[in-house]
Amino acid sequence: MTPDAANGRAWQNQRTLLVLMSIAMPVAFNAWSALLNNFVVERAAFTGVEIGILQSIREIPGFLTFTVIFVLFVIKEQRLAVMALALLGAGVALTGFFPYAYGLYFTTILMSVGFHYFEAVKQSLSLQWLSQEEAPQVLGKLIAVGSIASLSVYAALWVSLEIIGLDYVWMFLAAGSICVLFAVFMAQAFPYYPSKSQQRHRLILRKRYWLYYALTFFSGARRQIFMVFAAFLMVEKFGYSASQVTLLFLFNYAFNWIFAERIGVLIRRIGERRALTIEYGGLIVVFTAYALVENAYIAAGLYVVDHMFYALYIAMNTYFQKIADPQDLASSAGVSFTINHIAAVIVPAALGLVWINSHSLVFYIGTGFAICSVILAQNIPDKPGPGNEVIYGGQSQAAKA
Repeated sequence: MTPDAANGRAWQNQRTLLVLMSIAMPVAFNAWSALLNNFVVERAAFTGVEIGILQSIREIPGFLTFTVIFVLFVIKEQRLAVMALALLGAGVALTGFFPYAYGLYFTTILMSVGFHYFEAVKQSLSLQWLSQEEAPQVLGKLIAVGSIASLSVYAALWVSLEIIGLDYVWMFLAAGSICVLFAVFMAQAFPYYPSKSQQRHRLILRKRYWLYYALTFFSGARRQIFMVFAAFLMVEKFGYSASQVTLLFLFNYAFNWIFAERIGVLIRRIGERRALTIEYGGLIVVFTAYALVENAYIAAGLYVVDHMFYALYIAMNTYFQKIADPQDLASSAGVSFTINHIAAVIVPAALGLVWINSHSLVFYIGTGFAICSVILAQNIPDKPGPGNEVIYGGQSQAAKA
């Protein structure tokens, strides 16, 4: 029991803090995501080339997330998470004031530094604060909480666009400012919670984590195709308005709200290998369908189905929690985000050029990434743990790093 709990403030605990973080981040980031494509097309005349460049720039801070290890020498993880949220909010709040390429590149970098540092540190804190038994269900619950926040954001955006007719400037400003206010509250209202295990503040790459690194790499490549080009397809090819895109997001997060915690329970029951096989197998079908789709309604359905599989990514985090040294969690979170973004930095700009000539080829490449992921997932043991990280390609215990 924390001192605050003993004084009657039982809500001041790690889980409440994780819940508030799970609310604050989507308020800013999902508003940015929902409005961005229409904003850059309508106000900045972006084509596939410029949006590809912007998204690649957005991922550069993700590629550099390993530097979080050096920041942790001077700032504790919990405090860094709160500061990163404030930076994310500031970047989003400023976006609408810069409706031209270089201005958008600047605000995107600002927003992205906050987002990626926050995500890396939150992942580390979650795996440190939660036991292996409770992690799948609690992580699913946090996704559900974030989905409720996202539903509220998208509902507010739809009302602002369709009924009030609010300008993009004020919607970006409102969403970013709310995130900053959440960060200020968390900084003031919660005490510092020390980690159960002293974290190693140096870069760590271990051979026995190779399968997790490989899955992370392909996850980064795959997610970029969905986040950048699936959404852009709705606007450029099928002419979806900002309010229609917002409705799509509403459907997506309604599913997560209803099913994310249940998905966490499912992962605990069937194991990480089966859960990831379901996710990657489904994405093979979805990406192939994206390449062939000519109907706006079918495309919208694919977008919703695509997002449905995303909650299963919890299995990759719980797999790593089971095989990792508890002291490696902070370092490995930064390293894994960097690996995730090696592909993420390259894919948007490179496929932006492909997009000009063939929308379909971009999604067939996504199918290839999903096939690679399915093959890799079959190497996860039924009961992963230290010394049992993979089925094939492991080392003797004595040789392990």
